[in-house]
Amino acid sequence: MDRIRNFCIIAHIDHGKSTLADRLLELTQTLSERDMEAQVLDDMDLEREKGITIKSHAIQMQYKGHILNLIDTPGHVDFSYEVSRSIASCEGALLVVDASQGVQAQTIANLYQAIEHGLEIIPILNKIDMDSAQPDVVADQIVDLIGCDPDEIFRISARTGEGVQPILDAIIDRIPAPKGDPDAPLQALIFDSVFNPFRGVIAYFKIKNGMLRKGQAIKFFNTGQDYVAEEIGILRMKLVPTAEIGCGDVGYIISGIKSAAEVKVGDTITGKENPCSEAIAGFEEVKPMVFAGMYPVQADKFEELRAVLEKFQLNDASFVYEPESSLALGSGFRCGFLGLLHLEIVQERLFREFDMDVITTVPNVSYKVYTTQGEVMDVHNPSGLPAPTLIDHIEEPFIRAQIISKAEFFGPVMKLCLDKRGTLVSQHYITSDRVELNYDMPLSEIVFDFYDKLKSISKGYASFDYHIIGYRSARLVKLDILLNGEPADALSTLIHEDNAYEFGRKMCVKLKDLIPRQQFDIPVQAAIGAKIIARETVKQVRKDVTAKCSGGDVTRKRKLLEKQKEGKKRMRQIGKVQVPQSAFMAVLKLD
Repeated sequence: MDRIRNFCIIAHIDHGKSTLADRLLELTQTLSERDMEAQVLDDMDLEREKGITIKSHAIQMQYKGHILNLIDTPGHVDFSYEVSRSIASCEGALLVVDASQGVQAQTIANLYQAIEHGLEIIPILNKIDMDSAQPDVVADQIVDLIGCDPDEIFRISARTGEGVQPILDAIIDRIPAPKGDPDAPLQALIFDSVFNPFRGVIAYFKIKNGMLRKGQAIKFFNTGQDYVAEEIGILRMKLVPTAEIGCGDVGYIISGIKSAAEVKVGDTITGKENPCSEAIAGFEEVKPMVFAGMYPVQADKFEELRAVLEKFQLNDASFVYEPESSLALGSGFRCGFLGLLHLEIVQERLFREFDMDVITTVPNVSYKVYTTQGEVMDVHNPSGLPAPTLIDHIEEPFIRAQIISKAEFFGPVMKLCLDKRGTLVSQHYITSDRVELNYDMPLSEIVFDFYDKLKSISKGYASFDYHIIGYRSARLVKLDILLNGEPADALSTLIHEDNAYEFGRKMCVKLKDLIPRQQFDIPVQAAIGAKIIARETVKQVRKDVTAKCSGGDVTRKRKLLEKQKEGKKRMRQIGKVQVPQSAFMAVLKLD
């Protein structure tokens, strides 16, 4: 055990985590030059295209007789759950900061998480070869943040490989070896899992106490199911089978589990003959922030979608779902996500990996509704809201947002937060030109486009992180969209009273452009209860029925037009309006 080191790399998005991981793999010769490529651990096409890490990736390296288990983590706020799992299975962390951008919000959030778990922090200043780098200024920020000695900060360029070699020695010298008792009953934490169509579920784990041998009878602590360890091994770029895995090490297990529901990330693996007395603690349950409905495009694909979501959840433990049905879209699932980027990624992955095309409704958050009878209801969907006469008051989730920006964008950032119903909690200058703002804001206001707007008004410099602080009472109303007098339930939203008129008007204007014209006029209306607050009309397509009357009396033309008008009126009574998928998505981008 003295020769094992488990560590992760934490940083803000785009500060060079995956590139640094590439250099470490090269220096330890884990990969041959022929297999090497940029961002080698980002194995999804989607990760390469977007240049972001979506999943944490574990890999084992060997250096100077030591075993180094690296877990590369995502940097985006929507994937912070992956980071929490990686931190729970490590003893040390490399904190990477971009020398040209300085300390940013996720850097701080991830750092605090690592410190809470008692990890040893190794500070690294990356991208010192760039023209815009300010290594001394950023080094001072790091010293302020973690109180280390300026000489302890490694100055590197992960792209060129300059200064990376000493980090490997520091990992061995400064990160403690895992603690544990090899003779105690087996106790291993599952920190990730994937589904393989041929082998079943493959679970990745870290052993805290005891050891695991091939063929051993094991049990999952929380689910109580028992299995046989058919194959165990270590994680290189490919899975490498071994006969046993010792205490403190990281590996994988295949035991022929066919059902995805039997493996829970965060569960504890123990021996069947000599089980441990308690599960490993310190693993937080995921709390989805954004909810949206997912429905199959063809109604008969419902069961297929269920099977796909079950397999997908294995690979992405922060994704949750439950069945629901909608008047307009039939049977589908209510899904919980950590944020909008997460929703977009899930939709894209379902299509690419499982060839599953889904319709997604407007995302919203969950509210607590207090009724006049004194009951409390959790409402995820505006259509589940009770009648207005039965509602006493509604509470919505609030967040504490931490924004770090250059001082010159201080004004626009404050205006954005105030427009989103934010209240300033504190502000302080980290350095002379960097300011940190803390706001309390409703989660529903940041769900749509807050992050994008923040990036554009600050020219990409501001960074943003948040955590939930509880529920607060709010004046919310249900805004319905009526198409030809029929409510389109997939488009209804819960919105603050003050913003309802503006939002309703924008929705009507947008839908007028997106709904295809029919043979009859379609009124598009926004309504709160029975009160119409905005209206637009999609004009009908008309045939020139008077074309054959070249001349003659005007009454002949009138007669034909009246006849057409009657037909249109009858058609409107039985006409159904189809809402294209683009209309659901356009609601998100109302600006």
